[in-house]
Amino acid sequence: MILTVTLNTALDITYRVGALRPHTSHRVSAVAERPGGKGVNVARVLAALGHATTVTGFVGGATGRAVRELLAETPGVVDALLPVAGPTRRTIAVVDERTGDTTQLNEPGPQIAPAEWGAFLDHYEELLAGASAVALCGSLPPGVQVGAYAGLIKAARSAGVPVLLDTSGEPLRRGVAARPDLVKPNADELAELTGSHEPSRATQDARRRGATAVVASLGPQGLLALTPEGRWHAVPPTREHGNPTGAGDSAVAGLLSSLVEQLPWPDRLSRAVALSAATVRAPAAGEFDRAAYEELLGRVAVRKMSSAA
Repeated sequence: MILTVTLNTALDITYRVGALRPHTSHRVSAVAERPGGKGVNVARVLAALGHATTVTGFVGGATGRAVRELLAETPGVVDALLPVAGPTRRTIAVVDERTGDTTQLNEPGPQIAPAEWGAFLDHYEELLAGASAVALCGSLPPGVQVGAYAGLIKAARSAGVPVLLDTSGEPLRRGVAARPDLVKPNADELAELTGSHEPSRATQDARRRGATAVVASLGPQGLLALTPEGRWHAVPPTREHGNPTGAGDSAVAGLLSSLVEQLPWPDRLSRAVALSAATVRAPAAGEFDRAAYEELLGRVAVRKMSSAA
């Protein structure tokens, strides 16, 4: 079982409009609702790839009930979310059908009480006992200390469970120091962590800070990976146009599933890039266009770079 942790779960709502214009009213042509938060998106993709997956984190209020009802309809995903008093947040994505651009509005999460956090730690350690790998994903809700991911990484390492971290800001900085097996920042998150806007140098710096491997998302330029086995650059065959929401989460699912399957790094990166691109073609986060994925998988260009690159 692969465990994904989403401390700040969400109900993802996607509106599609003909053209998004400020200061005007809009007719919505389509609405989609999905259980969301980065780790939940990762879990749905993992399940679609055939991996038994369990999701945990916090959920509360009427929005939380909606998340759980929708999650129950997702084959292959086990709900191990922990109820809290505060309401689960909503995220609103507005897709401009004319340009393909997406505008994202993210609510804050519920306030987590100390007793709720303590209950989660006990719950998490129980789940680790049956996990083959764990992904720690997304933002921290109010009330959770900034070093929370570092503690969760240490618990996973103590249990002998490989751990992937996908977050940003100070939680990423603290988490990297706890020595996760893999971190997957995007270019902006990597620059914030290291102070360098040069991806090759920044991945080296991030790895020196404690991560065993660093895979940086470079948008249309694909993925840059620095691992104990070497450095690679993986690039999609074409630039995709569509909704990029969730593309990074699909890349995480590709990396995590490949880790569990013990694939070589070039195959891990090919899967991650193909899933990411196929997600851009899909209508909602946490989904991917399977036909596109299968077509793209063999066309991803993976180049091994010299250690001095």
